[in-house]
Amino acid sequence: MSRQSYSTSDLSRKSGDIIAEALRHPVTITQRNKPRLVLLNIEDYNRLRKSAETRTVGTLETMPPALLAEIEAAIDAYAQEDDADPGKHG
Repeated sequence: MSRQSYSTSDLSRKSGDIIAEALRHPVTITQRNKPRLVLLNIEDYNRLRKSAETRTVGTLETMPPALLAEIEAAIDAYAQEDDADPGKHG
């Protein structure tokens, strides 16, 4: 689906049409021929916000113990391979 694009001057002249279109799919608003804004319906906006809120930053302190143990085991196995064949990576 191609996204319709309007200029900022179109926004003042065709606001009703642009809003009606934005209710169906995102609309790009350009300024000096460069994309500057995206107008989208509230459902799409809320969906994007919800998906962004589910992202979290993990640290070793917050990592589940089973996952941390799995990562440590993988690191140990890699280190043992490296110790067994010192010329392998260099």
